[in-house]
Amino acid sequence: MANDIYSVRGRIFDIQKFSVHDGPGIRTIVFLKGCVLRCRWCCNPESQNWEIETMLQNGTKKTIGYDTTVGEVLKTVMQDKPYYRRSGGGMTLSGGESLYQPEFARALLQACRENGINTAIETTLCADWETVASFIPLIDTFLVDIKHMDSAKHREFTTQPNEQIHDNIRALAKAGANIVVRVPVIPSFNDTPAELHAIAQFAYEALGVGEMHILPYHRLGYDKYIGLGRDYPMGDVPSPDKAKMELLRNVCASTGITCHIGG
Repeated sequence: MANDIYSVRGRIFDIQKFSVHDGPGIRTIVFLKGCVLRCRWCCNPESQNWEIETMLQNGTKKTIGYDTTVGEVLKTVMQDKPYYRRSGGGMTLSGGESLYQPEFARALLQACRENGINTAIETTLCADWETVASFIPLIDTFLVDIKHMDSAKHREFTTQPNEQIHDNIRALAKAGANIVVRVPVIPSFNDTPAELHAIAQFAYEALGVGEMHILPYHRLGYDKYIGLGRDYPMGDVPSPDKAKMELLRNVCASTGITCHIGG
């Protein structure tokens, strides 16, 4: 890419600094607009639609989403470069789904590369393989969601099947990418020992992934749905307790994979 990458435009809805849960070290998270999935438990419903939206927040209308350039985003990311250097951190792309805006995402990652900033991406890999492959040289850590091994159940809870996602992560592993598997633990969807064991076994034995994070479901996105004038799809489903999460962690670890609770 030439230096015109700094003028490439994209649409984001937030930049979060000093994160320690979305890749190694202290990180700045850039949240991109747009996603092809509609996961029932999504805690960032404002990320799903490409359109700029209005959300009611504490009684005040807030505009969600704005167009910007790689150069403008990089200015914010670069403000904390000393923290990245000391902690091994950097920038993480999140969303939504960053692969939904591939040109902007690639340009931003390339700009980070040119400025010595470590890169990571949170992704569902729900895209064609050519798009995924184009990110491999630009990413230090892929944080990849594997939500379920059963495609019909995956479609029921996310609106999309999972064959493409699983094919992509197989190809990504074969290409030698650094992958951390992340699994949102969702009651009534994938919170049984058998379901988590199947994901861990796939990650460790089929993919050769050494690290897995299981993320307990929470209701922190509830107010966002209400603010957007949307129903909350998960209803009153409670979060899994610590004992349940520890049980599932042990089940996953029994496959040989290193499993952590949380990001």
